[in-house]
Amino acid sequence: MVEAVGRLGLVRARIRAACAASGREADAVELIAVSKTYPADAVREVFEAGQVVFGESRQQEAAPKIAVLPAAIRWHFIGRVQRNKVRKLLPAFEVIHALDSLRLAAAVNEVAAELGLFPKVFLQVNVAGEASKGGFEPAALDEAMEALLGLERLEIQGLMTIPPEGPDAETARPWFERLRTLRDGLELKHGVSLPGLSMGMSGDFEVAIAEGATHVRVGSAIFGTRLARVEGELGWKPI
Repeated sequence: MVEAVGRLGLVRARIRAACAASGREADAVELIAVSKTYPADAVREVFEAGQVVFGESRQQEAAPKIAVLPAAIRWHFIGRVQRNKVRKLLPAFEVIHALDSLRLAAAVNEVAAELGLFPKVFLQVNVAGEASKGGFEPAALDEAMEALLGLERLEIQGLMTIPPEGPDAETARPWFERLRTLRDGLELKHGVSLPGLSMGMSGDFEVAIAEGATHVRVGSAIFGTRLARVEGELGWKPI
């Protein structure tokens, strides 16, 4: 995975350039190296090159990697949260990026209280109203905000979104802008700080940074062709 180390350097350079172009400090944006479907050895090499934050989207895939990789790695969960997996997710992941309903948030809050944890979370917003994606509708999030803020174990970091697929990065800009505008409105209306915007992936993270992203989730631009798991704990192959 020597190539991944080189690509990591290029991604970091692009983040610095995007921050400079929008008048932001480079450390205003946290890079999450999305390691889902990639083996532990690939993660280890990228970690040894200086990347500390990694993202996984399936608890059952992440658990064996977390078990064998350095404890200094900071893990973010970026997939859809299943209620029956919350008890396993909370101790393993520093940040949960996709709480998509008040019911789920309340369940996470309850488990967190039982475990004595205060998880950091993002609220997923379905900015485009796509039936295929989870997340709060913007108006529904506004209505649920007071109840969400009342969940005392949750440290709400901000909002997260995945925009509709488009032909190029620029087509994502209106959706990133919409998320930022929604966040600003919620802060003003509810008197709360929501500093985080988790948005932008390999194909559009520079546009997301221009629109205020604080966390970008980048996988293939670092690791290369995504891998698919095959039967057997250590079996991996290219798609």
